[in-house]
Amino acid sequence: MKSKSSGVLSALLAVGAVLGTGACGASKTESTGAADGGCDTSKGTLVVGVIAPMSGKLSTIGLGIRNSVQLAVEQANGKCAVKGYRLAMDAQDDEANPDKGAAAAQRFADDPNVVGIVGPYNSGVARAIQPKIAAAKLLQISPGNTDPVLSRGTGFATAPKRQYDNYFRVVGTDDLQGPFNARYLVEQEGKKKLAIITDGKAVGESSATEFAKEAKKLGAQVIIREKVNENDSDFSSVLTKVKAAQPDAIYVGTEYHVAGPLSKQAKDIGLNVPVSGTDGLFDPQFIALGGKDGDVATSVGAPIEKLDTGKAFVAAYKAKNFADGYGGFGAFAFDAANVVVTSVGKVTAAGDWTGAPEQRTELIKQVQEYRNDAGANGTIGFDQYGDSVNKMFTVYKVTSGAWKDVLSDRFQAK
Repeated sequence: MKSKSSGVLSALLAVGAVLGTGACGASKTESTGAADGGCDTSKGTLVVGVIAPMSGKLSTIGLGIRNSVQLAVEQANGKCAVKGYRLAMDAQDDEANPDKGAAAAQRFADDPNVVGIVGPYNSGVARAIQPKIAAAKLLQISPGNTDPVLSRGTGFATAPKRQYDNYFRVVGTDDLQGPFNARYLVEQEGKKKLAIITDGKAVGESSATEFAKEAKKLGAQVIIREKVNENDSDFSSVLTKVKAAQPDAIYVGTEYHVAGPLSKQAKDIGLNVPVSGTDGLFDPQFIALGGKDGDVATSVGAPIEKLDTGKAFVAAYKAKNFADGYGGFGAFAFDAANVVVTSVGKVTAAGDWTGAPEQRTELIKQVQEYRNDAGANGTIGFDQYGDSVNKMFTVYKVTSGAWKDVLSDRFQAK
């Protein structure tokens, strides 16, 4: 096994907590997790990398991802999950910036002790990361990417082709979630005249396009489609145009830091119709920033607090007293980390970890074959493209100032 310098390893083993400096730069947090419980760790330390937005506008999501991976690593160490090794988490803050995410991924790829990456959250960051780590065969499992292009290419709808064999995700994709959202608005709430506002990013445009296709199939009409910039704070000009079109609802292809203020500003000018979007809205910050009662978000999976398989995760997370909640994607990050741990345990059972490309390729093979029907989010497994086999989605509505789940179902094509 190729190891880091003894100084870094000594610091890891001695501290067992968050560090502010190290081989991957000042934005890193690194933890070896809980005590090893008498496990044999004589073969050294293996690292689970995390790339997520832990500062900035999406920090509540990224911190939940980081903490959930830390929980998984600590539990694994307590159970001696990877015989002969101690696991550490190295968390990099990408700030939702593709360049920063790609730089962190490259450093992970260059470190033979890194067995895999959990992340990123943003699909745009994932697009920058994928080519950086492909040649190194570094495993990547995203807890939050929903852009179908990442796994099946630009022809995902008619000619899907796997893009990178080391890329996996544990969440459903926007070509399913967008239509799921449309079905709820049109069939359950009777919205027939729809407006669309996107922030111009690829994932928002993609989800909006899939939403529009399904809405039209169901007999609804998209009467206006506009764009804003994700850094805008004043949406009055676009909202004035949308108000003139008199829609029944507004679908937004963006995230909560844009959608919350946009919803408030719409209401302030008398455009008091539901704002609806995908998982990027499903966070308490959407409401804090202006989301109003009646607004809707669809999200991946079922409500974690109501899943029998998720209750243990929720209890364990709360017992850690993290300063931040697990958010909408913490449980998915927990499941992704456990896929990494279980799979690397199988690889190292056959021989010491070296980080060589052929060994990383074997790890990818183990992940492809992974199946667990009792993950925090239920079934965890992957199809031939690396996409999750779990197609469960949930509709949430802002009710009395809080998100309330109103419908959970598996997506079925009509």
